Amino acid sequence: MSQKGNILSVSILQPNLVWENRDANLRSIEDLCSTVSSTDLIILPEMFSTGFSMQPENVFESMDGHTVKWMIALAKKHSSVITGSLIIKEDSSFYNRLIWASPDGSTHTYDKRHLFSFAGENQHYSSGNSRVIFNLKGWKVCPLICYDLRFPVWSRNQNLNGLSSDFEYDILIYVANWPEARRKAWKTLLEARAHENQSYVIGVNRVGKDANQINHSGDSCIISPKGETLLDFELLEEGIKTIELDLNDLESFRNKFGAWRDKDQFSIT
Repeated sequence: MSQKGNILSVSILQPNLVWENRDANLRSIEDLCSTVSSTDLIILPEMFSTGFSMQPENVFESMDGHTVKWMIALAKKHSSVITGSLIIKEDSSFYNRLIWASPDGSTHTYDKRHLFSFAGENQHYSSGNSRVIFNLKGWKVCPLICYDLRFPVWSRNQNLNGLSSDFEYDILIYVANWPEARRKAWKTLLEARAHENQSYVIGVNRVGKDANQINHSGDSCIISPKGETLLDFELLEEGIKTIELDLNDLESFRNKFGAWRDKDQFSIT
């Protein structure tokens, strides 16, 4: 039987974003979150307040701006961590920055490492240079952003001490604005990351058409370390869904199937 302390309740939110309309998007997200009674973590998509905009100078915010304050207030209201990315300006640079907002008012961040040059993201934003791991109720969580999914070395779950409990992370998150035209890649790569890293993998995407006439089908999901889909959405479905994940199940699988013991060791520079 699982111990209650090893259970993490996770909610993933799949919205139809209004192009570069912060207030409309935040209202919609608040409404969806109001349907969740109790959860430890609420995950929002990439650039959840604007859509995937290449005009950061028009819609950027600061770390002490409205949306970060809104995330902190929402985290406190629901007694849950709220996470997702938005456009942040720092000094003279723009970042596609994931915010990890806790109910106690603290925030932590991850800046997107791999910028999507196909859409010109690298021409408007600065790249992050470090991966982060957050601790939530004894779980280790690694948040990444959209295009990062295509780069398995950056996503790699290292284990330096040779124990099943010493993985860098237990949950790998990708928040995204991933187009419907490449939905097969999205679904395939999420499953692959779960298999190769022996962790839960969570992909959170938007639905709807953006101002560039790009369709997004959603396909948000939570995948087990065995590659099994534990939770997903119907095609184009808006909403929020919640599931409980069990750390005991994860560690049991790692102990039973120890592929991690045979992996290559390397460092990322």
